[in-house]
Amino acid sequence: MAKYCLDMSGLSNPAQHMPQDIHASMWKQVEALIVARTFATTTEVYEELTHIPPPIGECIASNAAALMFEVGTDDWDWQGYIKHTSRMQTAYDAFISERNRNREHTINLNDLSVIALAKTLVLPLISMEARKGAQAEKRRAIPDICDAERVQHMTFSDLLRAEGIVL
Repeated sequence: MAKYCLDMSGLSNPAQHMPQDIHASMWKQVEALIVARTFATTTEVYEELTHIPPPIGECIASNAAALMFEVGTDDWDWQGYIKHTSRMQTAYDAFISERNRNREHTINLNDLSVIALAKTLVLPLISMEARKGAQAEKRRAIPDICDAERVQHMTFSDLLRAEGIVL
């Protein structure tokens, strides 16, 4: 059963900054978490995750069923997810990039979808985004919306600590 929801930045940023060939043992442990169905994500975010370079990207691509929560399947509350998604799109409309001339450095619809998934599944969300702080009047990041929705936000380092993974 999933323990965490996953945003693209939750793995893509660490893969970029902690290369898989240098930190091979750590990434093997992350691969084991993927195979063990530890992560949940939306179809849209899953598609983004498959673009991470190998070997983690290959592990993601070959474990779609372990990661993806698809609307219409019987094994989770997708109706609740749709309700959260609809409500959140209305509540945070002023911050959604696609609805505000593709404003940079703010949330997008994929971000909202994975936050809605985390809220539905009552799981923490892993991303590497930082809170906007003083910019929050015009821009919001995943942690800002997580705070507003009472969803726990975690970084990749938080995940490593929680899972006892050491470099």
